[in-house]
Amino acid sequence: MQDDMNGRKFLLDNVVWILIIVFSLLAGVLNPFFLSEGNLQNVLVQATTLGVLVLAVSFTLLIGEIDLSVVGNLVFSGMIGAYAMQEYGAHWTVAVAVTVLTGTLIGALNGYFVSYMRMNSLIATLAMGLFLQGAVLGATQARTLVIADEGYAYMGSATIGTWPIMPVALFVIYLAAHVVLAYSAWGRNLYATGGNRRAAHAAGINVRRARLGAFAASGFLAGLAGFLYASYLGGVSVTVGSTTLLYAVAAPVIGGVSLLGGRGRVLGMLGGTLLITVIQTGLQLINVSAYYIQMIGGAMILLAIAVDAFRVRGEEQGSV
Repeated sequence: MQDDMNGRKFLLDNVVWILIIVFSLLAGVLNPFFLSEGNLQNVLVQATTLGVLVLAVSFTLLIGEIDLSVVGNLVFSGMIGAYAMQEYGAHWTVAVAVTVLTGTLIGALNGYFVSYMRMNSLIATLAMGLFLQGAVLGATQARTLVIADEGYAYMGSATIGTWPIMPVALFVIYLAAHVVLAYSAWGRNLYATGGNRRAAHAAGINVRRARLGAFAASGFLAGLAGFLYASYLGGVSVTVGSTTLLYAVAAPVIGGVSLLGGRGRVLGMLGGTLLITVIQTGLQLINVSAYYIQMIGGAMILLAIAVDAFRVRGEEQGSV
């Protein structure tokens, strides 16, 4: 009985990596190019911006909340950074700082709404995201802002040998997130707050400040994703849509981050990101219609919720 429970726990904890291997092998059989070095580079580059957004959402999921403004934050922050260069002649390093600072301030404002004004995080951040995307549409008239500065675009185009540098940035960001969440007092406070808010407060944790910090971190990462996205595209486009947001929410849950808060590993967040990117890229290479790709994306979100429910049920049975 114990062996069965341990086996099921191992399967649920590692299902994302098992699915990555299975789907990669299947796609490689249907189209050998999928397993080539060139396509692997493409998968990792495509995963970079999504992966940073996944981290942003995950920080709020850990405290039992959610940030649905990350895509709007990404585009808006990127636009502000682009305007800093185009309209005010700012150096590209200043533009990057402005982009990230803008994202952080938006995240902190979300945190204030949720922590101190006690707004529902789903509704508050959804409204914020709609506001930000509407502001970008109005300011740009739905046109792409082209960024010609080579320094700003360096991250999106530079290589180390034959390998692009974008995935290196992704892994560095994930390593930093792992260190913060696993080894810092602030990271432990986030897990404690998401696990049991009352118990965390009784233990002396400033729960409001922890929640505010989680949203500020989410905004920081959304702003960072805005820079990476604009650097890769060479501009700021308003075409980042609801599908990106849904994948950013689904990926951490697939990777083991609980919707109820208090549980999740950075490695699982990375796995969820890679799984979604691998599936999207693989389906495109084997010429599956874009309509079916969207349908499969919806099925993946249902899978994420189902896997999370099984994890919670297994933990409840194990605690009895």
